Amino acid sequence: MAPLTLSVDVKSSSATSPDVSNRKMQSSQLKTRKGFASVNAQQEKPFDFFRTLFEGFIAGGTAGVVVETALYPIDTIKTRLQAARGGGKIVLKGLYSGLAGNIAGVLPASALFVGVYEPTKQKLLKTFPDHLSAVAHLTAGAIGGLAASLIRVPTEVVKQRMQTGQFTSAPDAVRLIASKEGFRGLYAGYRSFLLRDLPFDAIQFCIYEQLCLGYKKAAGRQLNDPENALIGAFAGALTGAVTTPLDVIKTRLMVQGSAKQYQGIFDCVETIVREEGAPALLKGIGPRVLWIGIGGSIFFGVLESTKRTLAQRRPKTVQEPKEE
Repeated sequence: MAPLTLSVDVKSSSATSPDVSNRKMQSSQLKTRKGFASVNAQQEKPFDFFRTLFEGFIAGGTAGVVVETALYPIDTIKTRLQAARGGGKIVLKGLYSGLAGNIAGVLPASALFVGVYEPTKQKLLKTFPDHLSAVAHLTAGAIGGLAASLIRVPTEVVKQRMQTGQFTSAPDAVRLIASKEGFRGLYAGYRSFLLRDLPFDAIQFCIYEQLCLGYKKAAGRQLNDPENALIGAFAGALTGAVTTPLDVIKTRLMVQGSAKQYQGIFDCVETIVREEGAPALLKGIGPRVLWIGIGGSIFFGVLESTKRTLAQRRPKTVQEPKEE
């Protein structure tokens, strides 16, 4: 009987092994397919969440400062083009006016944006099904932009007033704006800023993330720094072009000061179109696309490189799979 029993066991094992193998293969394929849409959707412990938050602060702040320093002159020219009414001349002196004060705001704003964006994105990727990963990226980008706006708007107001020659130093700008216009003066154009930046942040990061996922799926490997930079440049340039009219409106409202030439977003649009024509809403589109395209390349290249460096320094017990 023993040989018979052994024979039956062998056959049973032989018969069932293909099924087990198939199930393992299907499970493996399912995990592989899921990885591209929810690459960051791993179950996290609280420590991992705070580490992601901290690394986002560091990576975002680093990328923001590098971009702002490198491209500030182009941003100044763009601002002066948009602020000029009618056929006003553009002054090309003092292109770094206000840089130091602006970096003091850009550093915490960029850190806050990425610090909020990264953990929010990971949480949403766990919540949404794989085919809605774009919604997760859009939503995380908007939430990150909303948080960062609390720092970005006063920084932008001071920067643009200095770029247009209204003030010579950031401390003087803050003091005089607050004294003449009140605390609300530092948040001039806040609604127009949100109208521009929330769609901008959501669209730019969504395009970047989705292109990265598609590229990695096609290539079957992680992206290198030049590839991240190239995708970042495309996402930035495209988003910058689409949101130029919103940027013009935001600039006009922020630099008007106490003169109150415009009574709000709709009055601003109506006045610009009536006095200068519809093409005025595209003022500065060239420098803006150039600035944001190059900026996107630098920002995402530095961001991903910094994130990777920080990930390599994690303790082995909490190290996670590579992110996009």
